[in-house]
Amino acid sequence: MPGAIYAEGLVKTFGDVRALDGVDLDVPEGTVLGLLGPNGAGKTTAVRCLTTLLTPDSGKAVVAGIDVLKHPNEVRRSIGLSGQFAAVDEYLTGRENLQMVGQLYQMRAKEAKARAAELLDRFNLLDAADRPSKTYSGGMRRRLDLAAALVVSPPVMFMDEPTTGLDPRNRQQLWEVIQELVAGGTTLLLTTQYLEEADHLAHDICVIDHGRVIARGTSDQLKARTGGERVEVVVHEREHIPTASEVLRGFGKGEVAVAEHTRKLTVPVTGGAKLLAEVIRELDARGIEIDDIGLRRPTLDDVFISLTGHAAELTDEGGAEGAEGTDAQTRTKSRHGKEAGK
Repeated sequence: MPGAIYAEGLVKTFGDVRALDGVDLDVPEGTVLGLLGPNGAGKTTAVRCLTTLLTPDSGKAVVAGIDVLKHPNEVRRSIGLSGQFAAVDEYLTGRENLQMVGQLYQMRAKEAKARAAELLDRFNLLDAADRPSKTYSGGMRRRLDLAAALVVSPPVMFMDEPTTGLDPRNRQQLWEVIQELVAGGTTLLLTTQYLEEADHLAHDICVIDHGRVIARGTSDQLKARTGGERVEVVVHEREHIPTASEVLRGFGKGEVAVAEHTRKLTVPVTGGAKLLAEVIRELDARGIEIDDIGLRRPTLDDVFISLTGHAAELTDEGGAEGAEGTDAQTRTKSRHGKEAGK
């Protein structure tokens, strides 16, 4: 049985750009799917197709048990969406923005007012609640936009790079909000370029690049694809790099990666802490002074580089995401989810 969010063979083109090239997704109810990829990969296109803001050229999409193509209005009533850009009315206060969203969802005035106050407190905006939002900093506007996406608690949420522009403290706060939502039964599709964010929040991860899902699984499963542990050594003197590299080759299960500017050498290994002790003894016997040495598992960054050949923060201004356009009207519709109460 399909999950709360289901897509099969989604294709979307913009002129010569194939933004989605047969994307399949399946998100079980009450879980978080992290859609991971660089700008231009197709993440935002997928979100817009699933939330009725774009019509796919082909494929199937079902959200909250509702066919997205056949019943778009019903889908809008069942979802919340926070887009990449803050879509707030700059002439209204923060409080008025949130109350307006509540009223668009047909909440009673008293209920909308109480919910607005609760969210302003939750996102540390109470002190600025009665100021026009045009006086807010970029981070404050982002937090207000995210609060607006949570005025109602729909069964399915889409968050498109929600923590972009937030400082570490506010990012951590949003992570806590997301975890509370999911613990309460909300299903979430989260797009992100932050590998730590996907690692921290997502039950499952789909890596998308050039409009295709190129890998999927839990964080641990994806990390396992890149191999096992790695020994990292930082030598004190640059002239010791060749000898240290020779030592690591003797213990490693692959090529030694050398970063000359940081004097760091890395090699995949098996054997854990016991092998690490042997490496330390051999380096000492060769007279190689080290500043740091450690054993670590692969990160999601390692996974992404091994799968795509580039880091996740790579941008592609000419890619599929840029071809979509991001006009203010579309952004406003996307956040409210119901096109002004329709």
